[in-house]
Amino acid sequence: MGITGTGSAGNTVDTEDMAKPSHKDANDGNLTRRTEESGLPRDKGFCITVPCMNSDSSPFLLPDWPAPPWVRALCTTRAGGCSHPPYEGLNLGLHVGDEPADVRANRRALARAMGAEPVFVEQVHGTGVQELHAADAGAECAYRVDATYTSAMGVGCAMMVADCLPVLLAHRSLPLVGAAHAGWRGLAGGVVEHLLDAMRSQAHTHWPECATDALDSGWMAWLGPCIGPESFEVGDEVRQAFLETSPGAVEHFRPGAVEGKWWGDLAGLARQRLRRQGIDAVHGNDSSECWSTTAHPERWYSYRRQNPTGRFAALVWLDAQAWDAAHPQAV
Repeated sequence: MGITGTGSAGNTVDTEDMAKPSHKDANDGNLTRRTEESGLPRDKGFCITVPCMNSDSSPFLLPDWPAPPWVRALCTTRAGGCSHPPYEGLNLGLHVGDEPADVRANRRALARAMGAEPVFVEQVHGTGVQELHAADAGAECAYRVDATYTSAMGVGCAMMVADCLPVLLAHRSLPLVGAAHAGWRGLAGGVVEHLLDAMRSQAHTHWPECATDALDSGWMAWLGPCIGPESFEVGDEVRQAFLETSPGAVEHFRPGAVEGKWWGDLAGLARQRLRRQGIDAVHGNDSSECWSTTAHPERWYSYRRQNPTGRFAALVWLDAQAWDAAHPQAV
């Protein structure tokens, strides 16, 4: 059964119900085939039908990572939605100049498709972290942070991007998930490390009966689409910001066409920092061209390629039914 929302011009956003937890329903083969045909990265695709302005049946991107069944995650594309040029598609950013009614319609359709309530925050290219609670669900939050985490069921940690890197975190056995917006400033400043520290502290506080090793390990990450190393040209100051805290970051910069310019690998820098924190299970963006926001205008918004433009988002949340099914003794 579809769900609907209405934008400023009366355009209807109608999506297929995506709240079903299983990826292996009767349509799974068709969804996989259509994802491969679309040229999306090799993560699992989830087709949604959005009969709206300039749209057709297109997939969301579902992270292909070994998360437990109660962890749900997806990455939107610009397909579908009510927004008009230059934001055409499923723009989720209220701060970019798009019609607020269109953005809110896009967000409502996304929430219904998820079967959960995404929480969008005001991202400031910093390192602040905020825990989300059930009371935050559905609200337009005033939190000025670049990372969120939650143990509340049905509350989605959402990070909007249009070249910056979205990072999702989950634990293999605990009901605890988080997301970070990692632009170069936030990544160099430690936003991913701050998020992981907050989540590890939460784990030790809420589940003290678990072994310390189990709480400190068992983490996994998924990296979403971002500006690719073929487009991320930066100056000496950006490279130096990474080298000051991580000398090994040098391998993720190559000389540019002129002196003082470098091509940076944002996803590679994130993988390196995650592994320094003991997270070897890093999935998703491998810095190949298919993950590049600048290289695929039909798929992703890109601020560097076009300004103004919209924002897509990576989201992660907890599913109560799946958690209860996996832990019947606690129900």
